[in-house]
Amino acid sequence: ILEAQVLMLAAHNILNPANGTPITVPSQDMVLGLYYITKGRRTDEGRVVKGQDSIFYSPEEVIIAYNEKRIDLHAFIRVKTNVKGDDGIIVNKLIDTTVGRVLFNQMVPEEVGYINELLTKKSLRDIIGDVVKITGMARASRFLDDIKELGFQMAFRGGLSFNLQDVNIPVEKHTLLQQASAEVDEVRNNYNMGFITNNERYNQIIDIWTRINNRLTSFVMNQLSSDNQGFNSVYMMLDSGARGSKEQIRQLCGMRGLMAKPQKSGSGGEIIENPILSNFKEGLSVLEYFISTHGARKGLADTALKTADAGYLTRRLHDVAQDMIVNSEDCGTLRGMYTTALKDNEDIVEPLYDRLLGRISLHDVFNPLDGSLLVSAGQDIDEDIAKAIEESPLEGVEIRSVLTCENQRGVCALCYGRNLATGKRVQKGEAVGVIAAQSIGEPGTQLTLRTFHVGGTASNIAAESQIIAKFDGIIEFENVRTVATKTEEGDTQIVLGRSGEFKIVEPVTGKVIMTNNIPYGSFLYVEDGTKITKGDRICSWDPYNAVIISEFAGKIEFDAIVEGVTFREESDEQTGHREKVIIDTRDKTKNPSVRVVDKKGELIRNYNIPVGAHIAIDEGDMVQTGQILVKIPRATGKTRDITGGLPRVTELFEARNPSNPAVVTEIDGVVTLGGVKRGNREMTIESKDGEVKKYLVPLSKHILVQDNDFVKAGMPLSDGSISPADILAIKGPAAVQEYLVNGIQEVYRLQGVKINDKHFEV
Repeated sequence: ILEAQVLMLAAHNILNPANGTPITVPSQDMVLGLYYITKGRRTDEGRVVKGQDSIFYSPEEVIIAYNEKRIDLHAFIRVKTNVKGDDGIIVNKLIDTTVGRVLFNQMVPEEVGYINELLTKKSLRDIIGDVVKITGMARASRFLDDIKELGFQMAFRGGLSFNLQDVNIPVEKHTLLQQASAEVDEVRNNYNMGFITNNERYNQIIDIWTRINNRLTSFVMNQLSSDNQGFNSVYMMLDSGARGSKEQIRQLCGMRGLMAKPQKSGSGGEIIENPILSNFKEGLSVLEYFISTHGARKGLADTALKTADAGYLTRRLHDVAQDMIVNSEDCGTLRGMYTTALKDNEDIVEPLYDRLLGRISLHDVFNPLDGSLLVSAGQDIDEDIAKAIEESPLEGVEIRSVLTCENQRGVCALCYGRNLATGKRVQKGEAVGVIAAQSIGEPGTQLTLRTFHVGGTASNIAAESQIIAKFDGIIEFENVRTVATKTEEGDTQIVLGRSGEFKIVEPVTGKVIMTNNIPYGSFLYVEDGTKITKGDRICSWDPYNAVIISEFAGKIEFDAIVEGVTFREESDEQTGHREKVIIDTRDKTKNPSVRVVDKKGELIRNYNIPVGAHIAIDEGDMVQTGQILVKIPRATGKTRDITGGLPRVTELFEARNPSNPAVVTEIDGVVTLGGVKRGNREMTIESKDGEVKKYLVPLSKHILVQDNDFVKAGMPLSDGSISPADILAIKGPAAVQEYLVNGIQEVYRLQGVKINDKHFEV
């Protein structure tokens, strides 16, 4: 009984072992109550706030005045109280705050200082984390009990509920919808005239509605937040994080939005292009109601089916990880993992701070600016050190990792680092394998249940189609091949290579601030070596189509492009506009390509065309450099929910070879495209020291490289997902482990679930 009590006592389970954040956090009514009392309001024509701007000599005096009804709960006042300075020392000084916040701070432990902010679920979680860190578990559990009491009490006092008048529909809704309909009509007209393909029309219409929906949502939010100085009940519930999401509020006051098509399982979820324009306050028409039931039904079916999958995943994880136990203090390894901030292009997905916290440094780390020691080898990286490293110019740090631990069985305490449930270094005998398995398996069930919250609304991120400088600096290009071309906007440069990238360099120190690769077929707006400022457009491209561009001027000849064999003419029913679409042919000797020839009829360049591409020119046309020859429609707008995610997680954990693996190069070198053998295209890659590798790529795959492109080892040559086995063969085990950890994390992160890397490493 004693052991069970020690393990299950609520006070011992304040921190979540999966990520070290507090798990015992007030929810719903408690959050609402605390939010309500810490919100301030000023006197306006609606009501007079008693005691606004008065000054008190201590919190006690404020409470007396409040009990005597001399001041209102939400009044902004000044009070002399104990505040934590920047250096962490408690000082007594006069501050601006509200009466409610003074009441709340009666509960907060002295050492934490004065908390002077609007409390939401997020900020409460951080505050509880701080309290645990500064004062320890016992005091923290008392604090939790106190704020529970206060929260319930104040939610009751505030009398917070909402009625129909609280749901405000913005006046701009009507004009926005008219504007959107006009845009959609224009796109439809373009389609009827034959300027764009059916696929483009669909993508653009969905884009328009997504954009309008987002603008409407921001109008709704602005209106609600300014209503009654932000004391609108619906807005308070949303803003405090007690209940409801932006999506749901949008469906109440804005428009219901785009819905997903019901489909047979296996084919991706398409989006119905006519959105539901009504919201729940106005009421839906019969047709709209019918459409929206699909989404709801899908959510319920998903829930029932996916619980089993998630449970099975958890079981398999336990099965493999159960004998991972901390069984020594230090394995004495000299290896570690070089860890940097995780970036997706340039947006930092996970900062260095989060990735280093609670780990142990492998080497002494010095600050490159002044040579001071930041952390010594074998020392825990705590909050302060992690912050110092984050603020120094260091890109990354080598840390001890479970992946490089050299224990015969189990792991050692130094490689594992901090036990997230206690915030201290892990003890011998801790069953880290089981903790990891539970941490990864547990959200699996939530993730599957996450699909129906929005009632099947399709959220489609408007396609990104440009790169904008995020910093000032000097831009430098690498491997960028361009051709000059005339467009409607005047002369621009079009990028031809696929391996081109740019860096933005800090002018004084020469440090690289941002690197990114430039997609094939994009328009360049800046010159090499020029100074750019933040917010400049560097390049842009067509978000709906991948293109093939002519590098030379000349005359077009078609090769093996035979009607009914390698292409069919699709004429749109509505427009009668015809265009050639390449189809998969049985006859493997025929290999459709477009040739550009000069005046004498000599071949300048041959372009192979993948299946499904639309040809944009006719035989015998004269083309300019940079003219688009072929468009390959990109499939955008599939909605990804974790239904795609759970199988993806299992696929990664089992390191399966994906169903359509990409062909990956094993050496650095220059590509030459060869002929065709048995339905496969030959590619040779020659490295600088003369080594030659041959690859065969199936013709149905889209080839990502071109003649004379320079490729690096591990780069995919064709589309598809990279197989872990290839990474292992080319870059070694460390790279595979990193690829798998990051891949799995990506799935969870899409769903907003935080799990510490070390669990995946285990």
